[in-house]
Amino acid sequence: MALRYQRLTQAELPTFISLRIRQLREEGAKEPVDLRPALEDYYCRHMEDGTFVSWLAMDGDRIVGTSGMSFVEKPSYYGCPTGRIGLLSSMFTDPGYRRRGIARELLSRVVEEARAYGCGVVQITASDLGVLLYSDFGFVKNGNFMQYPL
Repeated sequence: MALRYQRLTQAELPTFISLRIRQLREEGAKEPVDLRPALEDYYCRHMEDGTFVSWLAMDGDRIVGTSGMSFVEKPSYYGCPTGRIGLLSSMFTDPGYRRRGIARELLSRVVEEARAYGCGVVQITASDLGVLLYSDFGFVKNGNFMQYPL
């Protein structure tokens, strides 16, 4: 079956949150805190006001890849005259689906969302797993985070 890509809706939110927690654990988080309520609150509020968007990779009804982009605004600075910044998060691909271009496709889609929102840059604090993807895409190191100029 061919993969399809779709935007996150409320219907997929419980699974999306489970995958976000799985991603954080895979990256080494060990805190015994239940993030589910806080994540549900965040995603519901920000999906509603348009300051969070996510694209999903679907194999049938199964989510096999996720992405997320939060939009924030800071005072303008030389690296981002609009002051609008896309904060990339929730990039996760099921291990059985990795190395198939899914993450790159999801990244392309959320970067386009940031461009359409008027962001001047996209930033991420990259995991070791993601550095190669982001570097190949065109992100460059900028202090403690990686940044992709739009």
